[in-house]
Parts: sequence; structure tokens; C-alpha cells
Amino acid sequence: MTPDRTLPRLTQPDAEFAERYRAVQARDKRLDGQFFTAVSSTGIYCRPSCPALTPKPENVTFYLTSAAAHAAGYRACKRCLPEASPGTPQWNLRQDLAARAMRLISEGIMNDGGVQALSERLGYTSRHLHRTLISELGASPVALARANRAQIARTLLISTDLPAAEVAFAAGFHSLRQFNHTMQEIFAATPLQIRRSSRKPAKVDYRSAEEATAASLTDPAANRLHLHLALPTRQPYDAPGIFSFLAERALPGVETAELTEATLRYARTLQLPHGPAAVEVTATAGQDGWQLSMHCEVSSLADIPLLVGRIRRSFDLDADPVAVDSALSTDAVLAPLVAARPGIRLPGALDAQEYLTRAVVGQQISVRAARTHLSRLVQLLGTPYASSIPGLTLLFPTPQQLLDGIPEPAAEHDPPDPERPLRLPARSVRTVRGLASAAVNGDLMLHTGTDPETLRAQLCAMPGIGEWTASYLLLRVLSPPDIWMTGDVALVAGARRLGLMSTSTPTTTAHRLLRAHARRWSPWRSYAAMHLWSAAAVPDHHHRSERSST
Repeated sequence: MTPDRTLPRLTQPDAEFAERYRAVQARDKRLDGQFFTAVSSTGIYCRPSCPALTPKPENVTFYLTSAAAHAAGYRACKRCLPEASPGTPQWNLRQDLAARAMRLISEGIMNDGGVQALSERLGYTSRHLHRTLISELGASPVALARANRAQIARTLLISTDLPAAEVAFAAGFHSLRQFNHTMQEIFAATPLQIRRSSRKPAKVDYRSAEEATAASLTDPAANRLHLHLALPTRQPYDAPGIFSFLAERALPGVETAELTEATLRYARTLQLPHGPAAVEVTATAGQDGWQLSMHCEVSSLADIPLLVGRIRRSFDLDADPVAVDSALSTDAVLAPLVAARPGIRLPGALDAQEYLTRAVVGQQISVRAARTHLSRLVQLLGTPYASSIPGLTLLFPTPQQLLDGIPEPAAEHDPPDPERPLRLPARSVRTVRGLASAAVNGDLMLHTGTDPETLRAQLCAMPGIGEWTASYLLLRVLSPPDIWMTGDVALVAGARRLGLMSTSTPTTTAHRLLRAHARRWSPWRSYAAMHLWSAAAVPDHHHRSERSST
């Protein structure tokens, strides 16, 4: 296809064009995935770090998405493989309609319901959504979903030995013809040519439908598909920080973690739309930083796009660590922390509904105490799960299971049942039940396309949910980079330890002063909070609270 430069494109001011062109000249790997360089003389688009000869500026057009380059008639470079780069951090930094749509598209929401499913989830008409994405990103929802499917399909082709038909289904294509046509158009190669030109694919525990059905009669986990996939990561990446954070809060049976000097491992079970699943993420130390990969077992290939999208968000793989570290380093107090832990990341939640419960249980108590309460809850109400991944035996209770299994608190003068699943104050128990009921009834929709402020207002309107809990849930579920949790005692503890305020400053005053000081860290206050939590959690400090890190 001949590139069509008359199609709608993003406005590119001279200063922005010059900055991006300098990045291309410098072959800056840090900007891979943040924009794409399309060259009209070759009809190819590349990542900024492509080793090819730098094109003349008059032949260059920059696009925020590969879909926009596809729509303009460009195909992917076979040398730099732009589809294999990390995603852009813009979809978390921005919280507008276009960014929220991109987060949902990356999770494959359009694979089953098309544009209608996306527009309904976001609460806008499909016409308005189409107009917004064309204006903001230079591509329609259909083109963006098509590009996402192609990226997932390419990953599966080079990483597994799945049959091409299964790859097409897993990536979200509706037919082999559509799959073959898209891959040829974007990559100028057939699926089999893409596979042959890549490294030898890893083995996959693949069984035919007949074999899986027969095996499932004796082994409940036998009909799950096992995949091993690489996770492109923007460097530097503070793997020890995020894996340690998750390990400290891991619930036995649902989660497991193993941390060594050279290898970090975190695994957990979760419910996906087509059935239960488990995933194991591994980070290995290398010369170029920590390299991440995932091993998953799923009930259906259709859940692969959603799972990969959740993993990338939960481990904050598409963040811009250079921008974050550069901004926070300008503060003399944070600069030593940034130098000690470059590339710090925000730990997200793989299961948003689950974190409604975990956040409420963790209010006002320590990490260890919250883990004890939640572990008991899981052991009593969780669903057994047979996994090939060691240490995983349970699924976290669903909202319906919580509603059915957690009784209403005892009357004011009646002694509580010592065998109750959740040994918390009556107010907290009612809040957990209320959130479970809202989830079951559809009154509280919690997903990555939710508008943060709308979700905050919904949460704060519910009994037992305060400003801190709402902010913490926003941080873990939506991963916005600029959340500040006023009232978090561990943030104040960290600030005091760093000398931002005196230990004698009254708590209420300390929260107010810290909130005012934190404004200078915007738009990266969420990352600054991670540094303060780390400072508060050192061994000789005793002001720790689950209110900072459920």
C-alpha cells in the first residue's frame, strides 16, 4: 500500500517535531513505543532507536500509535520491530477519553463486542468515541484494536508453537482470512514467514480439544493452555522494589513469591472472563537491566489479550522511568532515593474487584495484620484451584462468595461469632459486604477505562469509604501517576525520616504540610509516594501502616 499522507494526522508543532527528530538521530531507546517514525520514501514506520540510516526530515511523519501509521499506509520495519517495543506511558499519564479507551483496547475489549462494547463501557456514543480517537490519536477504534491484535499475534508467533489458527483466535481475530490479511499488510509477511524469521519458538503445552477433554476427566488442570511470553520493559526497571512489595502482601494459596539476588518470581491465581487462570512473572538480572517474562495457564485463549494487558499495567512496564526520575531528582530530599532506586514502579492490581476488599481490610492496621485477616478469609471462602505453578491452590473469593460467606455483623450487644470469616469491626465488615453487593448488582463498575474522578466520587459516597481508601484504590486499580493520599500515616513517617518535617510536628499539621510540599512532585506524586513508603519501611523505623500499602 502506498502511504497516504492526506489522512488525518496529529498536529506536530515545529518544536515537538524537532525534539522527536533529535531522538531519532540519537537512536534513543528510552523513547521506543512512545511514538513511531513513518518514512514516506520507504513506506515503513520504525521505533526511534531503529539502527537504519536516519531519514530526511521532509520524509518523516511522527505518530503516537502504530495504528495511525497503519491507517496511513505504512508497514512495520523488519529491522527494529516497532511492535515489540514497550507501550506508551501516555495512557496512564493522561486520564482523558482517548487514554482510557486505549487502556481498554489493549485488554482486548473489542475482540468480542466491537466498538459498541467499548463505547458502552466508557459511557459515550460510538460516533463520539470514533471522532475523539481520530482527532487525538489519528486512528479509529477499529484500527487501534486491529493494531493491538497484530502485536499480540506477532508475539505469539515468535514465542510459541501454537498453530496459526489458534494464534489468530488468541489475538482476537475473527477469521483466518482477516488474520492473514492483517499480518501481510502490517508486516509484509505471512504468519508462517514471521515465525520462520524469528528465533525458534518455545514449546507450548498445547492439546487438541479432544485430548484436553479426555485429560480433564482425571486432571482438572489438564485442559488449560500454558504459554511463555517475553514482556518488553522500558529501562531502568526497579524489579526488586515491585516484587518485594507484592511478596510482602502475598496471600498463601492465591499468591506466591520467591526473591533471590539474580531472579525474582511472583505468581498468583485469578478469575478471567472465560475461566480461572494463573500467571507467573519472572524477572532476571542481565547486562541491560532486569528482563521480564511471564508463564500463564488459561482456560481459554480468548483471555490472553486481557491477561497480558493486566500484567503490563500491574507491573507498570510502560512507564517512562527517565521522565519520572528526572523530575523527582530535582527535589534535594528525593534525589538520593531516586539514585538508589532508579526506575521505581507503581504496583497495580491484577484483580480490581479483589482490591476493594483488600483495601478496606487494610484500613488502620499493619501489612502483617491485614495479611492475616485476608489469608483467613481466603482459606474459608476461596475456591480450590489445581495449578501447575507451585504454591497456588486457591482463587480469591468472588463478590458473590463474599456476600454469601460473610454474615452481617452481630447486633451491638451480642458477642461476635469467633468462627466468622472476617474478624474486623462491624463497620468494616458492613463496608466489605456493601462493596460486594455493589459489584454483584452492577452499581460499581471497576475497570481500567473508568474515569478516576468519577470512581473517586462513587467510592467516597459509599458508607465506610473515606478519601484515603478511595485514593489508594485509584492508585492500585488505575495506576494514575499523580495520586496523593492525604491522611496516609506512612507517608508522613517517611517524610519525617527524610527530614521534611520535625518528628514533633502534630500529625494533622504534618499531613497538611506534606500535601503542600508534594505539589512540587506533580505529575509524579504516585511515584514519590513509593519512595516515601520505602523510607518509612526501613528496619529501624516503627511507624508503618497498611494505610499506605494494602
